[in-house]
Amino acid sequence: MEMIMLENIFEMQSELNDYVFKKNNIKDKLGNDLSMQTIMTALENNEIMVNDLPNEWLVKYAKALKEELLELDDELLWKWWSKDKIDMQNIRVELIDILHFLISAMMCAGLSAEKVFDIYKQKHAVNIKRQDTNYNIETKTEKDNKEIN
Repeated sequence: MEMIMLENIFEMQSELNDYVFKKNNIKDKLGNDLSMQTIMTALENNEIMVNDLPNEWLVKYAKALKEELLELDDELLWKWWSKDKIDMQNIRVELIDILHFLISAMMCAGLSAEKVFDIYKQKHAVNIKRQDTNYNIETKTEKDNKEIN
């Protein structure tokens, strides 16, 4: 059930991105209408240079993610002496905005919902192992991350 929901989120995000591309008349380098499938096909064709579509859109989505994180940060209250209340409804909306751009970036990196779930499980196991072995700056290594695929 959870996997189906994640797959639905990926599908909805792809449809939204295609809608945004079309509505804003965004084209690929050949002048054709851009779509998420065009970006994913470029990735499948190993078009991974700095000026290729996957990198171009990863950069755009990363910038959007940073901006959305800043918007979330603006909603969070840090003055512990304050009597203000947080706007949880808007915080939730900002988190979903972050998810929109994160899913888009994942697709540009060639990740499907199934692959995200698989890599998440592997990374989760690495993080548990790190906690169990008193992970710290002195023991930090990326060797365990390199084994994730």
